[in-house]
Amino acid sequence: MRTRFSSVELAEAFAAFQQTVAEVAVSRDWDRWADQFTEDAHYIEHAYGTFTGREAIRAWVTKTMTSFPGSHMTEYPALWHVCDPETARVICEVDNPMRDPGDGTVFNATNITILTYAGDGLWSAEEDVYNPMEFGQMTYAWCERAAACGTLDEPARDWMETYGAMFAPRTKPTDA
Repeated sequence: MRTRFSSVELAEAFAAFQQTVAEVAVSRDWDRWADQFTEDAHYIEHAYGTFTGREAIRAWVTKTMTSFPGSHMTEYPALWHVCDPETARVICEVDNPMRDPGDGTVFNATNITILTYAGDGLWSAEEDVYNPMEFGQMTYAWCERAAACGTLDEPARDWMETYGAMFAPRTKPTDA
């Protein structure tokens, strides 16, 4: 099978993608992130659904990452990645750390991302695979710590009141 992109080109495209992701994590300019996708790209996000087209991806990422808990995530580094030139894909594990709740404690959860390269620095697809319960439990724990530190802000408080109970630690029933 002849590949469209060499492993070097895939690795360079992914490095550029990661550089933009790092810059967006600071600037919060989600338009720049969305602009890395083709106009007809497909994005599969297991908790939020499937989005088709750069503009649908842009609308989703902007809403998600400017709302709690996305708004409190500080960076999105790939912990490792693999390039597969035969499928034009890069598969990586992405870390999603939350900002310091006030005492230096680290709260994070990871996901597996599958990116499909289209050439010219653009991606035609992304799929994020993760356990939404794990993210929710991490977010709940972050909120509890932020509350204890006196740094729980209104968006996080609203999340706790709306969704928090779903992710609260469960107590085991006692034997009678």
